[in-house]
Amino acid sequence: MAHKNIKSEEFYSRFHTQLNESQNWPGEYLFKFIVKDNSDEFKSLKEILSLYKGEMNFKYSSNNKFTSISFRYYAESPNHVIEIYKKTSEIDNIISL
Repeated sequence: MAHKNIKSEEFYSRFHTQLNESQNWPGEYLFKFIVKDNSDEFKSLKEILSLYKGEMNFKYSSNNKFTSISFRYYAESPNHVIEIYKKTSEIDNIISL
């Protein structure tokens, strides 16, 4: 059974406010995701993130079943951060931190 991480517009509205209050824009934002290693989800996430100019780092679980992907991105505004979260939320079985 697939699990998508779709959030409501109300969630994104609150998140936008929090982002505005918590840091200055433009500014750097650190995304963190967890997916199964070498899965279709892993490949999809890498494809989406590669559309943006940022730094991707990978950390593998001790049993090599999961990969944590950190993506450091210089965003112009909270809208750009939310845009990335919305695109990645369409991937099945992904955990966004």
